[in-house]
Amino acid sequence: MQYKRILTIQDISCVGQCSMTVAMPILSACGHETCILPTAVLSTHTGGFGKPAVIHFNHHLDDIWQHWKENDITFDAILVGYLGSIPAIDTVEKILDQMLAPGGISIVDPAMADHGKLYSGLDENYPYAMERLCRKADIILPNITEAAMFAGMPYCVPLEKNYVQELLAALQHPCAILTGVGYNDGETGAVIYSNGSMNHYCHRRIDRNFHGTGDMFAACFTGALMQERSLKDAVKIASDFVCKAIQNTCDAPAHWYGVKFETALPDLIRMLQE
Repeated sequence: MQYKRILTIQDISCVGQCSMTVAMPILSACGHETCILPTAVLSTHTGGFGKPAVIHFNHHLDDIWQHWKENDITFDAILVGYLGSIPAIDTVEKILDQMLAPGGISIVDPAMADHGKLYSGLDENYPYAMERLCRKADIILPNITEAAMFAGMPYCVPLEKNYVQELLAALQHPCAILTGVGYNDGETGAVIYSNGSMNHYCHRRIDRNFHGTGDMFAACFTGALMQERSLKDAVKIASDFVCKAIQNTCDAPAHWYGVKFETALPDLIRMLQE
């Protein structure tokens, strides 16, 4: 298996099984050295616990990556997740420009909106800054809401194939993985748009909503891709892993705040070995 050094840049939600606390173990399970740049610490994620305590690290981010630069540290891949502030986006732009190893890959999950609206705590200027960052990325992982905001198109559900095709074309990005795409009841999946061609990986939809599944998908996709899997294989592995983790959580109503992804890590390792 390949052994790569991957940097993930996102917040740490101390409780809630999302962002950094899922990215680190998943990337490690994929067999990679995992480095972190936390943009903020939140007592919990922002969905359901009330207003969390938040500490932003905006004023320290430059010092951290400049220290890496002084030591000639580079990364084979950089995965960007929830950032939460425009100053953090500005800093990450510089990191993508200067901290990738030759041939390195940058992957950005916009992590800013869902179900037709922005996450709480983000203002109307945030999508413009995030779109600018996505222009620098080799691969982006938007959901339908985020893609519609970038494309300047209305958010429309239920989904139709023509709408999805128009959405991906309007993004004008060479490689986008559009998540949450299902055209029929009981199904969902992801559309891979690369160099003008489209592929849809479709799988059964489990009718439960959990926080952190997008973060799980992004980390697993990145880890599989860096094991030299194709885009389609990486999407399949990430989708199947998330489904398995959700299945393992459905019988635990008290576990509403996140997914028991840890119980599915052996399945992920097996999928990567097949």
